[in-house]
Amino acid sequence: MISAQTPILTVTLNPALDLSARVSRMEAGPKLRLSDTDWEPGGGGVNVAKAIHALEGDVLAWVALGGGSGEQHLRLLQRQGIPTHVFDAPGDTRQSWAITDDSGQQFRLQLPGDTWAKGVSSNAFADILAQAKALVVLSGSQPPGVPADFAQALAQELGAGRLIVDTSGPALTQLIERPLAQARLFVLRLDQAEAEALAGDPLADVADTSAFAQTLVARGVAEHVCLARGADGSVLAGTAGVFHCRPPTVCVQSKVGAGDSFTGAFTLALARGGGFCEALRLGTAAAAAAVMTAGTQLCRLEDVTQLLDACELHQMGA
Repeated sequence: MISAQTPILTVTLNPALDLSARVSRMEAGPKLRLSDTDWEPGGGGVNVAKAIHALEGDVLAWVALGGGSGEQHLRLLQRQGIPTHVFDAPGDTRQSWAITDDSGQQFRLQLPGDTWAKGVSSNAFADILAQAKALVVLSGSQPPGVPADFAQALAQELGAGRLIVDTSGPALTQLIERPLAQARLFVLRLDQAEAEALAGDPLADVADTSAFAQTLVARGVAEHVCLARGADGSVLAGTAGVFHCRPPTVCVQSKVGAGDSFTGAFTLALARGGGFCEALRLGTAAAAAAVMTAGTQLCRLEDVTQLLDACELHQMGA
């Protein structure tokens, strides 16, 4: 029986209409004929909502959409049965491409999205608060023009223990370099490249990652900090200590969506009343399940269920 859960809202300021396709060889010059094309509604928060939905959780996806590509994006979301609240965004919703060649290499191309005027950002902020649930996940990049402190302002309005953030660019830099005690995040998630760039050094092993995560918690960036380590799983630091969860080895089809699958499963476990260790294990299983699927597909329930018991969790320093 599936546990009852508290409501979840995912927020996607900068969604994308995702194209995945194959090409025999990626090279400059000739026309490249794509095959196996597939369109998916994407963007950080959208993918988090899709992962939660795939794991039979309840979620409302707040999405900023505009133009013809935004209409297509919404139709695809509705076709998948995901409850959606649409905010009217300026311009056309951006597109992104994940092209895989016969050698297995994957090329990922993304557009930045249209610039938001100050009034649009303010209206979006108010609309998110009007739809806010017990847990709010702000995931993905921000459109140009959105204030870098958008997440901090949202955390301050929502209050403690509610906002989970997985972002990038100036918004992430703002969170790390200018933490505010009154706007402390509930959870901040970073991928390995982001964590190493912010640390200024390679995080060569789990101990390095653990130390950096603890530093961010101590500086008041978030109550809990989760740092991904690719195939080596994830590290979570918080008030209960530092934990590392490693997934089993799986056959990698595409790395697209692994982080969003992690965040969706992690959030769902918390919403169902699980502790942080349980959330870390479910998130790790979901990320591993996501790389087993092709193109821009996310985790599947049957794969997550199969992988969960094989995810190795241990406390650092214990």
